Amino acid sequence: MTAYILNLLVLISVYAILSTTLNFIIGYAGIFSLAHAVFFGIGGYTAALVAMHVSPEFFVAIPIAMAAAAGTSLLLALPALRVRGEYFVAASLGLQVLAVTLFSEWKSFTGGIGGVIGIPSVELFGYPVYKPWQFLIISLICLAIIIVIIRTLVHTSFGRSLKAIRDSESAALASGKNITVIKTLSVVLSSSLAAVAGALYAFYMSFINVESFMLDTSVLVMAMVIIGGTATILGPLLGAGLLMLLPSALTYLWFLPQTEIGSIQQIVYGLAMVLLMIFRPGGIVSSHPGGGK
Repeated sequence: MTAYILNLLVLISVYAILSTTLNFIIGYAGIFSLAHAVFFGIGGYTAALVAMHVSPEFFVAIPIAMAAAAGTSLLLALPALRVRGEYFVAASLGLQVLAVTLFSEWKSFTGGIGGVIGIPSVELFGYPVYKPWQFLIISLICLAIIIVIIRTLVHTSFGRSLKAIRDSESAALASGKNITVIKTLSVVLSSSLAAVAGALYAFYMSFINVESFMLDTSVLVMAMVIIGGTATILGPLLGAGLLMLLPSALTYLWFLPQTEIGSIQQIVYGLAMVLLMIFRPGGIVSSHPGGGK
């Protein structure tokens, strides 16, 4: 039971990093992306290959994974952020579909459908980290650092510019802000930090394949942000905890067919998001029940 709980906590912390980084662009910049799982995957695959062929050292694999995700995000951000709203959502969806195809077919990088196996344990200053409680500590430290980074940025002039763009792009443009540059930087930062979650996930699981980085994952992370509460620090953490615990909770409901748990999860996610949009658009953690924070 202890091992099960530790495993669940590690996964919650990994998805908390994902939801927190996605919240940075959704909550503070008003950019809705359906491609967050892409950068999760790039971080995972890159860290795995670096660990296998270069070094499993944490401070080598993680920065390279972040750089790979940041570079890839420019492919989405530079052309797509010249448009608004639903057009960016469509562009991000296109990137997600393309990435799943590449993850499935680019066997020299991703191992194809079979994935990457035999990922070595990550090392911290030369010491291997492989026990769940060790991983939990590292994951929570990474989560805390990312929260501090985002919280700090939000309270700078850059963060205020993001909020201005979120509230009204036309007004922000009229006030002289370079909207394209600001939005691009926010997407690059969000994507590179999401790669940290991917790297941690790869090292913890010792195996990754495309199944973990599909559209379902992007939708799940977005649900965590929206259900928890956008433009808040606690909201994405609460959303990650609730939605990661949900599958375990559903298995205890004896009257539900166990073979349909996955489908029931999707129904619960969708129903929760619909009800929140009606009764509490800002999410569970919101000081304004009628809207976002």
